[in-house]
Amino acid sequence: MCSINISLLILAAAGISVMATAGATAASSRFDYADALSKSILFFEGQRSGRLPPSQRMTWRKSSALRDGFDVHRDLVGGYYDAGDNVKFNFPMAFTTTMLSWSVIEFGQLMGPELQHALEAIRWGTDYLLKATRVPDSVVGAVGDPNADHGCWQRPEDMDTPRTSYVVNKQKPGSEVSAEIAAALAASSMVFRHSDRAYAAVLLRRAMQVFEFADKYRGSYNDSIAAGVCPFYCDFNGYMDELIWGASWLYKATKAPNYWNYVKNNINYLDISEFGWDAKHAGINILVSQWVMKDPYNSNPFIPKADQFICSILPESPAPKSVSYSRGGLLFKPGGSNLQHATSISFLLLVYGRYMKLANKVVDCGNNVHVTPARLVSFTRGQVDYILGSNPLGMSYMVGFGQKFPQNVHHRGSVLPSVAKHPQHIDCHVGYSYFNGHDPNQNVLTGAIVGGPAEDDTFKDSRFDAPQSEPTTYINAPFVGVLAFFKALHH
Repeated sequence: MCSINISLLILAAAGISVMATAGATAASSRFDYADALSKSILFFEGQRSGRLPPSQRMTWRKSSALRDGFDVHRDLVGGYYDAGDNVKFNFPMAFTTTMLSWSVIEFGQLMGPELQHALEAIRWGTDYLLKATRVPDSVVGAVGDPNADHGCWQRPEDMDTPRTSYVVNKQKPGSEVSAEIAAALAASSMVFRHSDRAYAAVLLRRAMQVFEFADKYRGSYNDSIAAGVCPFYCDFNGYMDELIWGASWLYKATKAPNYWNYVKNNINYLDISEFGWDAKHAGINILVSQWVMKDPYNSNPFIPKADQFICSILPESPAPKSVSYSRGGLLFKPGGSNLQHATSISFLLLVYGRYMKLANKVVDCGNNVHVTPARLVSFTRGQVDYILGSNPLGMSYMVGFGQKFPQNVHHRGSVLPSVAKHPQHIDCHVGYSYFNGHDPNQNVLTGAIVGGPAEDDTFKDSRFDAPQSEPTTYINAPFVGVLAFFKALHH
């Protein structure tokens, strides 16, 4: 049997339409999805904070921030820098870890040898999140003075800006960052359940404790640790969605009815169309749909809202849209770093398509528009291919993928010479001479997906334009699962 048929059988066993994937195979063979998957995971090594292991593959990066937590007498070494800066913002970091875990839960069986690297990427996050939650009724929300950091252009290895630890507790709560960490720990516990049962048990116990803290002492970290997170990662839509999201993941991981009751009792807080590091609404409905799709008693309002989300995305649907489209076909939502929406929405559509296939379900968007799992696969393929180079500029928005990709990424470590090439310390403001130069970045941040083009499909490739040229961990994380799916079609 040829390898493509083996892949299709794997996908069919996972509940994905073989007819849909066969069509996708014929139309998409121009891209090497396996290479894209490998690089999308490698990117996370470029974002590592802490002491790097001998297995580090992105070798121009070296150990950094080895005294994090010293100011609060804790070991807070490790974790990820969120984007092109050197701050550890734990709210988007936790979301990144949740999405990497969800990617493995849904599509890990399709990752082949990259699964081990995906597990390493998750563990780099969870090891740090365990440190950030080690003290009961206390959660570290961020490390590094963001204003001082954003006033410097330094390699992470050279940082001499304050590494302030910002902590939420009973008196100064932070329900959104705490509940998102609980979600990440619960999701990752499922990932490690078969390979490291003891570690999975530690993750799950901590998830339950942190969720209880987040729920019992309610409040926004905007108010408690504003200096450490605003305006960079202020929570704009409240913390109830994170609490419901955390409870949903804990139910998925434990099947304990109290978490399911929590989700059902708080559903009136849910919106429909938003999903990302700040808003979990659509993700909650998609996640919960897995276990209520064939359950009329519990399917409302989750399934109707998930269907509504699908109909708000697809161009042919008559429903009011939650996105717009460029002429080249890329979906857009307001705000910067637009590819975070393209990757996260693509992930949700593939996952919902999988659940729909298992339940033999079709979404009715009205006006005789019926959405099948096959349609969700083909739509998502269009977004993936646009990001990888099938766009008006013929530009891959993944660094190091394809022949034409961004050269001037807004990222300190990538712009500045590596420690190996320039072992001398680079001071806070000296680095701007490299930032302001016209040469391409000195170090290739392989696998990084940048913020992406403007809505007219233009792209400046300028490190001065951070919304377009800055990569983030939460752009890449959902794309890992998406690429694993399409890789399996071409193995």
